[in-house]
Amino acid sequence: MKGARDGLSDNRRSKGTLGEEMAAQYLTGKGWRIIERNWRCRSGEVDIIAEKEGTLIFIEVRSRTGATHGTAAESVTARKIAQVRHIAEIYLHMRGAADIPVRFDMIAVRLLPDQQAEVMEHIEAAF
Repeated sequence: MKGARDGLSDNRRSKGTLGEEMAAQYLTGKGWRIIERNWRCRSGEVDIIAEKEGTLIFIEVRSRTGATHGTAAESVTARKIAQVRHIAEIYLHMRGAADIPVRFDMIAVRLLPDQQAEVMEHIEAAF
């Protein structure tokens, strides 16, 4: 059974990577500057860190192929929000950027079977 489980994990990871790539392209198309992708520390990972007009924006990207388990936006839990905020504090401290304005956005991507984005919802100041 472990092999089947690994396949599910790989499929999930590839959907997440595809969603993050689509989100990054969307943001750069709007003129945003991507600073980091998949920035990691001991506490976890932030999908995208971008800058727009002097504001540092930490972005959680969620991808779904259907709504069986809720929408992509609904999948962001209070625990995940707290984790992203904590990781942002660490990032700001490590970069000596405590005085820069920050914001937390979410991008929800619904993927079609052909791996195209059907819906991309950008929620600014999501949490």
